[in-house]
Amino acid sequence: MRRLTLGLLLATYLCLSLIVALTLWRNGSGWGVSISALLGGLGLCLASHGMIMRFLEMRDLRAEVEAVRDAHKVLLDQVEKIDGRMGIVARAIDADLTRNAELTDEVHMLEDLVHKMSRRFEDRPLGTQTAARGAPEANPATGMMEIVREALAENRVDLYLQPVVSLPQRRTMFYESFTRLRDPTGQIIMPAEYLAVAEPGGMMTAIDNLLLFRCVQIVRRLATKDRQIGIFCNVSIASLGDDDFFPQFFELLRANRDLAPALIFEVGQSAFDARTSVQARNMGKLAEIGFRFSLDKVTDLDLDLQDPSRSDVKFVRVGAQNLLDELTDIGERLVLRSMPDLAAEDFALLMRRYGVELIAEKVESERQVVDILDLDIKLAQGHLFGEPRAIKDAVLAETGPPPGRVVQMPQRMSAQG
Repeated sequence: MRRLTLGLLLATYLCLSLIVALTLWRNGSGWGVSISALLGGLGLCLASHGMIMRFLEMRDLRAEVEAVRDAHKVLLDQVEKIDGRMGIVARAIDADLTRNAELTDEVHMLEDLVHKMSRRFEDRPLGTQTAARGAPEANPATGMMEIVREALAENRVDLYLQPVVSLPQRRTMFYESFTRLRDPTGQIIMPAEYLAVAEPGGMMTAIDNLLLFRCVQIVRRLATKDRQIGIFCNVSIASLGDDDFFPQFFELLRANRDLAPALIFEVGQSAFDARTSVQARNMGKLAEIGFRFSLDKVTDLDLDLQDPSRSDVKFVRVGAQNLLDELTDIGERLVLRSMPDLAAEDFALLMRRYGVELIAEKVESERQVVDILDLDIKLAQGHLFGEPRAIKDAVLAETGPPPGRVVQMPQRMSAQG
């Protein structure tokens, strides 16, 4: 395009010069004057052409400079966007590092608590360990005591989870956690076996510590997957009143208040009713930082609902069959034997008015589900919806302590559903 323009301009200049020369010649000027005029016109036209070309080149140059500036601005914008994204990535990495540091602190604190409880038990005189239970040779409970102590010392404690589902959708809303100890051969020791010696032996706090450790790991794991599912974590009322355990336990939870919506502490009804003022005060401290409680092993349905409500008890577990066995007819009304003045279908509604949700546990049949739904119960648990299953090694390993810190994890775990 530039060459065509140049050719046209030169042809125009030549035509103008010829016109001027011919005009002079026709007006009587000689050939010399005409040729001189022609050459002068050509020179003038060429000079003008040079100026025009420089002008065009300067214009093109300015256009290129503007294009470079625009490209530079676009590049700066892209660099700023990349810098912003890098900042987001850096903050995410910092957050992950902070979370890992917090988790490491949790692991260390819980490990220290477990070791303290183990040392406390080991430091007790042999006579006090076997007092009121007879001599070691005469009482088989002593052998179980030693198995339990070794299981705690060697961290042979597994975490099992069982789903708590909503009705009638049967969607998993919570999990209840259970501990299972293993003897040196890998055989599972059920709670009915080890609780009989662990509670009088002062080892429940150590078991609670390990259970809490596992629950914290699972809560962290679920949080990374954006799964808003809570876990019921059993804790003995004795642990809530333990002068060594509770202060560190409370500081750990206060530093991790983000766990509060997903971690619910569970105590038995009889232990809750018999709690001391110290234990009640410590439960209040946990409630103040957002943690909730649940009552299980409920046998007396005639509850003073104001008392659980004041203690931030938000869930009450009742065996499904025990609840159905409480039903009786009075006249044309279906009521609970322990609460004859209240219609049976209003019992769950009454609890909700106090901020307490009823959970029917140990549901084994579809017939029980139908009867439970008639009582307007929204949450249920039992083998019908899923058996307790052990957690995979991989799940705990992904949230476990960093290398170099010896916190042995259970070696034998099956798949989680």
